[in-house]
Amino acid sequence: MSRKLKVVAVSGSLQRPSRTLVLVDQLLAGLADEIAIESRVISLGDIGPQFAGVLYRNQLPAAVEESIAAIESADLLLVASPVYRGSYTGLFKHLFDFVHHEALTDKPVLLAATGGSDRHALVIDHQLRPLFSFFQALTLPIGVYAVEKDFEGYEIASPALRERIALAVARAVPQLRDASPAATSTTPTAPAIRKPAPVALAA
Repeated sequence: MSRKLKVVAVSGSLQRPSRTLVLVDQLLAGLADEIAIESRVISLGDIGPQFAGVLYRNQLPAAVEESIAAIESADLLLVASPVYRGSYTGLFKHLFDFVHHEALTDKPVLLAATGGSDRHALVIDHQLRPLFSFFQALTLPIGVYAVEKDFEGYEIASPALRERIALAVARAVPQLRDASPAATSTTPTAPAIRKPAPVALAA
């Protein structure tokens, strides 16, 4: 690659400290060990209160608009959410409601989630993959799901989880090396994606 891969990670957790953020950090570290990246983490715990009640993109605070623009211009998205009521958090979905519906076309997305038990392990395939299929994104083959028992405090303690992280990275890297980092920024429709017409969220 001629430049570093721009990786934008989105954490749906509203808490600090957060096991979801720990998982995100470990995935980013794994990617950085294998490929040259420039990473950024967008935490809903930081920006969530700024857009929770907003209905139109042109009403978003500048900091949130800039975060969405970063998502749309990323070479790779890493998205993670704690499981809440069997799905991703509501603010996680609300954030992606503002993302232009064509902005993530063919963009690779690495999926991750955390939950209280193994019974929610299918949240990646039943909830996250369909969301990014709507955007016509390319969800990477291996997602990473972690449960509370995989952690000691806010550090990963499970060898099995570390192996899963390593496998997800190993399966992702060949596809990322084949991708063109400049593809998103050179597409003719990029200006329309960065500044879409205001659209109300669905009722």
